[in-house]
Amino acid sequence: MKTIINTENAPSAIGTYSQAVKVNNTVYLSGQIPLVPETMEVVSDDFAAQAHQVFKNLSAVCDAAGGTLNDMVKVNIFLMDLSQFATVNDVMSQYFQQPYPARAAVQVSRLPKDVAIEIDGVMELPNVG
Repeated sequence: MKTIINTENAPSAIGTYSQAVKVNNTVYLSGQIPLVPETMEVVSDDFAAQAHQVFKNLSAVCDAAGGTLNDMVKVNIFLMDLSQFATVNDVMSQYFQQPYPARAAVQVSRLPKDVAIEIDGVMELPNVG
C-alpha cells in the first residue's frame, strides 16, 4: 500500500512529485532544498544556514511520516561545491545520532533555485505492534 506524505511544515513540492511516499514501513523522501516553508524563499546565501534549513525540512517530512531523522537509513547529499563537505558533516552531526545512516555526497553542476545543497533519502519506520 502506497501512502503520500505531505506537511505544511516543509516546503511544498515545486514540481510533479510528493514530499515523500510511504510503502509499508519504508518512506522515500524527495529532495529537500533550503526553502523556508512559510515563504518558499531560500533561507540565506550562507551555506551552513542552507544546510540547517534542509535538515529542518527533512525532519518535518520525517515527522509527518511518523518517524524522525534518526530513522533514516540512507541519505543522498547533493552539493554545488564539494569543499563544503566538512560543513555538511558538522551540521549533520547536530541532527543525527549514531548509528548514522548510509550516505553519499556528490558535487553537481546545478540545483533547483540555484541553491548550494539538496538532500533526499530513505527512512525505515520501526514496526509497531
